[in-house]
Amino acid sequence: MSPVWIYYLWATLFVVVCVLAWAANLFALPGNWGIVVAAALFALGLGVVEGRGIGWWAVMWLLALAVVGEIVEFLAGAAGAKRLGGSRRGMALAVVGAVVGSVTGAIIGIPVPIIGPIVAAVGGGAAGAFAGAYLGEQWKGRTSADSVEIGKGALIGRLLGTVGKMAIGAIMLIVATIAAYSPAA
Repeated sequence: MSPVWIYYLWATLFVVVCVLAWAANLFALPGNWGIVVAAALFALGLGVVEGRGIGWWAVMWLLALAVVGEIVEFLAGAAGAKRLGGSRRGMALAVVGAVVGSVTGAIIGIPVPIIGPIVAAVGGGAAGAFAGAYLGEQWKGRTSADSVEIGKGALIGRLLGTVGKMAIGAIMLIVATIAAYSPAA
């Protein structure tokens, strides 16, 4: 096998890893950062083979996009609860609830192939954000009605944050794929 074919084999494996990392965003995991790490390892390990390869500029663009994705997710999630007067404790518990809810939802959704874990992870993350914000506000002594409203804000913020982060992750996936198969810059 010539080095070009070996390169394309590695590039294809790299893209598969990036798709899996991107999908990890659905489970409230840092999937966009997985794309950045995979690109850095690809650039470091393979370098440029016969004019093809991921350069460090592509890695830097992916890094910048990952930072933007985190900011979008954080701002959307926090704004949802904060807009309705949520406390820091409520927002922190909403984040914890989102992670626990996403993982639990993914496990519960396993019986329905492919789409089940995805839908259940997103729904579980939103429900977890609601529950965390609700409990955080209850501990602060708010009324149930206020806690429910703040929980709804956290739920909507979580959904919008996930959509935003997934969209930015999709852009990262496109950039990474083009960088892997295009001539190195």
